[in-house]
Amino acid sequence: MLLTDRTAVVYGAGGAIGGAVARAFAREGARVHLAGRTRATLEAVARDIEGAGGQAEPAVVDALDEAAVEKHVAGIGDIDVSFNLVTRGDVQGAPLTELSVDDFLRPVLNGTRSAFLTARAAGRRMAARGSGVILALNSGSAHGSPMMGGTGPADAAADALVRNLATELGPSGVRAVGMWAAGVPETLTRDKLAAVDPAMAEVDLDAVLAGLAGMRMTRRNPTLAEIAATAVFLASDRAAGITGTFVNVTGGMVPR
Repeated sequence: MLLTDRTAVVYGAGGAIGGAVARAFAREGARVHLAGRTRATLEAVARDIEGAGGQAEPAVVDALDEAAVEKHVAGIGDIDVSFNLVTRGDVQGAPLTELSVDDFLRPVLNGTRSAFLTARAAGRRMAARGSGVILALNSGSAHGSPMMGGTGPADAAADALVRNLATELGPSGVRAVGMWAAGVPETLTRDKLAAVDPAMAEVDLDAVLAGLAGMRMTRRNPTLAEIAATAVFLASDRAAGITGTFVNVTGGMVPR
């Protein structure tokens, strides 16, 4: 197994992608700490992991709360992998000129704050030990995606943070790597789409998924399992030469 005896923290582990990544980490031998704001969803993921013979520890942690993040990490001890998958409150579907300041800034401020707090807490401890991996995920919208509101600037901040963490922490044996993923079918429902863009409340979901597939070089949508498998690889020693960059798991939707 690729992550035997590793300790991983997944922030946002109760979500669709966070839960899938946590389960994949556990299947590969990691002890997984599930952090998030909703105990019920965290405990559901923990039950799945433990039922499959893995190790999981759920904890209610607000990744925007500096003291809460530091207290949680201090209680874990050594950390090998830290992955921030916290939702940011993005608002999409309107031109930038029609957005309120709060709707534009929310994903930028929330995303940057949670990514920084979680990476700093783990990075300090990893650097002291001489090893570790900090992972991040966003949609790749920093490269130009219309009608995405503050998502593009939020993604750009995340991209820059990963690259600078890699530069500063690399000499201490710590890697920082990101993933671009967008429009993963298993994560999309009408309710979730409407929470980001109210105009999507009555959308034909099959048509949306077909449209997303048509935007990709591969003409198919990546699966949740593929996203999780990529995260496992990047967290493992097999990716020891990869840092300071983002792996494109969008099927070519983001052509960089």
